[in-house]
Amino acid sequence: MRKITIAIDGYSSTGKSTVARQLADWLDYVYVDSGAMYRAVTLYALRKGFISEEKFDRNALVEALPGIALEFRKNKNGKAEIYLNNENVEEHIRTLEVSEFVSPIATVPEVRRKLVKLQHAMGEGKGVVMDGRDIGTVVFPNAELKIFMNASAEVRANRRYIELRDRGADISYEEVLDNVNERDHIDTHREDSPLRKATDAIEIDNTETNIEDQFHTILQLAKDRIAGRI
Repeated sequence: MRKITIAIDGYSSTGKSTVARQLADWLDYVYVDSGAMYRAVTLYALRKGFISEEKFDRNALVEALPGIALEFRKNKNGKAEIYLNNENVEEHIRTLEVSEFVSPIATVPEVRRKLVKLQHAMGEGKGVVMDGRDIGTVVFPNAELKIFMNASAEVRANRRYIELRDRGADISYEEVLDNVNERDHIDTHREDSPLRKATDAIEIDNTETNIEDQFHTILQLAKDRIAGRI
């Protein structure tokens, strides 16, 4: 059976990573969470004091990029987790603080070039499912299957709020909604690789769709592409 490249793009908190991971597991493909890579760089910048509410020292971040090593390693349950300079930072990158600064970090062209190069290397040989903001438009413009995921900002904020609350974060729904709207604006208006739907991508709006139905819809699309039916 031939292998293909599957690119899943879309807005924040649309469940891209969840469905991409499910798809990769079912197909026995490599899964790459590109968002985790940008979050790891953001965590690095926060730890080094390059970015805060008061400042963003882009030059310092760019100069530090050669010293940032990222890789995915599978844990004992087979889930790929992100490592930053040999440290497992999977839990550290999922905080609201990182979420608040990841979009500005992702606007830096040098950051994007470094991560796109890594993503290309991870996707060599096909048999890969990658999710993010510019996978189908920039990283893998020739991917055999491109999905663009969307949902209302209110529904996405509620999903994110529940996730953060369950992790013990002391936040309000309004704070999360503001963060979602701000990230949407930055992601769609940045000069370098803005979030947009590829012309040949299939849009999936999951505002009122459950995870199981969504997965089966996308899985069938993948099966059809693998078989050459569409």
